[in-house]
Amino acid sequence: MRTMATEILVPTLGESVSTATVARWLKKAGEAVKADEPLVELETDKVTVEVNAPAAGVIESIAADEGAEVEPGAVLGSIAAGGAAAAPARPQPQTSEPAPAPAAAAQPKVEPPRQPQGPVAVPGAAGHAPLPAAAKLMAERGVGAEQIGEGSAKDGRIAKGDVLDFLSRPAAAPAAAAAKPATQRALDEGEERVKMTRLRVTIARRLKEAQNTAAMLTTFNEVDMGAAMALRSEYRDVFEKRHGVRLGFMSFFVKACVAALKEFPAVNAEIEGDQVIYKHFVHMGIAVGGPNGLVVPVLRNADRMGFAEIEKTIGNFGKRARDGQLKLEELAGGSFTITNGGIYGSLMSTPILNPPQSGILGMHKIQERPMAIGGKVEIRPMMYIALSYDHRIVDGKEAVSFLVRVKESVEDPRRLMLDI
Repeated sequence: MRTMATEILVPTLGESVSTATVARWLKKAGEAVKADEPLVELETDKVTVEVNAPAAGVIESIAADEGAEVEPGAVLGSIAAGGAAAAPARPQPQTSEPAPAPAAAAQPKVEPPRQPQGPVAVPGAAGHAPLPAAAKLMAERGVGAEQIGEGSAKDGRIAKGDVLDFLSRPAAAPAAAAAKPATQRALDEGEERVKMTRLRVTIARRLKEAQNTAAMLTTFNEVDMGAAMALRSEYRDVFEKRHGVRLGFMSFFVKACVAALKEFPAVNAEIEGDQVIYKHFVHMGIAVGGPNGLVVPVLRNADRMGFAEIEKTIGNFGKRARDGQLKLEELAGGSFTITNGGIYGSLMSTPILNPPQSGILGMHKIQERPMAIGGKVEIRPMMYIALSYDHRIVDGKEAVSFLVRVKESVEDPRRLMLDI
C-alpha cells in the first residue's frame, strides 16, 4: 500500500508580494530529507526565501522547475514518508502500454495542477511560452508577447511581473515596445551577456519609478564628526562590555533623524492620491548591501529604541543580508531611509527615494578637511550629508531645516540625550 505523500507548498510571501520564481532546488527527486531541511530557494521582488521540508522522508516529485513562477499555496513538489524509493521526478512514457486515444495524445503530460489553469500560453519573443500566470493576465488585457519582448524568467520566459511592468508604462510604451527589435545585438569580443536577477530588475524598476513619480530634490550639508568620535572613543569599551555590541555612528544618525522627523513630520509622510498620510511612528529603513543587490530592512519603532538596540539590530540585519536570510516582513513598511555610502568610500552622492517614502538621508565618508573655527583654520573630521526629498509634500525650507537639525544633533550628541 502506497503511503500518503506530503506536499511542498509555496509559503505566504509577505506584503505586496504575490508571486515568486523558483531560483534553485537544493535537493533532487529521490533524495532523503529531514524535517525543516531547506529544499528550494524562491526569489521574490524583494528577497530570496528558503522553503523547508514540511516532513522527513524522500523527495517523491518536483512539480515546479527552476525558473517557474509560482504563487502562495502552489505545489512545488511532494515528499514520500519513510525511506522508500522516490517516484521519478517526471512521468515517463510507458512503451509497453497501448497508445492513448488521439484526444488524449493531444494533451500535454502534467504533474498535479499547482496553479489555476489559464488561457493557452503564447510563445514569447525568445520562443518560450509565458509562465501560466503571465499568459492568463496577457489574455485578460489583450497584450501580445511581441509587445513585451524577452521576459525576466528563466530562458527569457515572460513572468507576471513583466506583464505588470509593461501595463504600468505610459501610453506611448506599447508602440515603442512593439517596435523594439526581437533580436539582440551580437556581442563583441570580451563582452558577456548575463540576465538580471529578479531582485535587480525590481530595484531598477523601483528606482526609475521614483524618478518618474516624485518631484525629487536633494539638499546638502556637512557635519563635524569630532564630538561624536570623541564620545564614541571615550565610551567604546564600556559600551561594548555592557551591551555586547560595538558603538558605531549609525545609531547617532538614527537618533538624530528620529528627532528631526518629529519636528518635521512631512519628511516622514507619504502621498496617496490627493491625500497625505502622516505617520506617528518612525519605521527607519537601513540600506544594506546583500549578495544580490541593495535591500532595505526596517527598524520598526526606531523612535522607541536606544543606542544599543539600534546597533544590535543593524548589525544583525547586515549579517543576515550577506547570508541571504532576511525575511520579507523585515523589508516592508519603512517610513524613512538612511543609506551610508561612506562605508564604500563615497564622499558625496544624491540618494534616490525609496517609494512611497518622501525622504532619504545619505551619509558619506569621514574625511579630515581644513575648517575655519573661531577665526582660525583647524583640521576637522567632516562628513557631507544629503537629504533627497519629494518636493510635492516637503517644502525646501522644511528639507533644509531637517538637515540642519540632524547636523546639530550629531555635532552635539548631548542634544540627543536631553531630547532638545
